[in-house]
Amino acid sequence: MKQRSTTTMQASTSGPAPIQTEAIVLRTWPFHESDLVVSLFTRGHGKLRGVARAALKSRKRFGGTLEPMTQVRASFLEKARQDFVRLDAMELVRSPLSSPLNYPRVAALEYVAEVLEAALPERDPHDDVFRLTLAVLGALETGPVWMPVSYFTLWVTRLMGWMPDLTQCAACGRLLAGTPAHYSAGVDGLFCMEHRGPASRILSTESVQAAGLLYRSPISALAAEAWPRSRAEDLRRLALASLERHLEKHLHTARTLAKL
Repeated sequence: MKQRSTTTMQASTSGPAPIQTEAIVLRTWPFHESDLVVSLFTRGHGKLRGVARAALKSRKRFGGTLEPMTQVRASFLEKARQDFVRLDAMELVRSPLSSPLNYPRVAALEYVAEVLEAALPERDPHDDVFRLTLAVLGALETGPVWMPVSYFTLWVTRLMGWMPDLTQCAACGRLLAGTPAHYSAGVDGLFCMEHRGPASRILSTESVQAAGLLYRSPISALAAEAWPRSRAEDLRRLALASLERHLEKHLHTARTLAKL
C-alpha cells in the first residue's frame, strides 16, 4: 500500500511530457528582464507564441536559435487557459546565418517572416505553407532573391486562398489568354479592357506565363532560371496587393524590397 501511494504521488506530480515539433522562428520580443516571447511557425501546431525563460542568459538551451527564419526543433509545454506556451529548449536545424548575408537577402528573409506572422492564423497547422517556407529558405541561401521572393509571394497568396484567377475576367468571365489583364489594389480579381477600373494596373501576358511556370515547377527546378528584378514584377505587385487587402495592413518589408 505504501509503495502504491508513492507511485501515485509521483505520477500526479510529474506533469505532461514536453511537445516536440519542427518550427521556424518568426520574431521575438523582450519579456521581463531576461525572457523573450518567441513567435514560432510550427509544423504540427501552426503559429504559436511561447516564453523562453532566461533566453538572454541561457546559451545552452537557446543559443543560436532565436534569429528570425531559423529552423529549429522546439520543445514546449502547454497549460490550459494560457495563451503562451513555455519553451523548454530549441535545437538548431538550419540558420540563415550559415550563409553569407547581404542586404537583399536580409530584406527577403524579413519579408517572408512578416508575411507569415501576419497571414497565419493562431494554432492552425498549414503544412503546405510550412513546406513552401522551407523550400524558399533553401533557395535564398544559394542565389539571387527575386525568384524565391516571386515564388513565395505567389504561392503563399494562393495557399491562403487569396490569389485571383489569372485566366478570366472577374466581371464578365471572358478568357484573358493572350491579352493584358487589369487589376486594382482595392478589388479582387482580374478584368478585361472593357471592365477595368479607372485606376487599374496592367498584368502583362509575360507575367501570366511566369505565373504558370511558378505554379508548375518546384522551386529547385527554377534555380538556373535568369530572374532579374524586372521579371514578373507586376505579378509580385498583384499578389502583394491581394495579400495586403485581405490582411488589411501594409507590409513594411515589401516596401524595403521595392527599394532594392
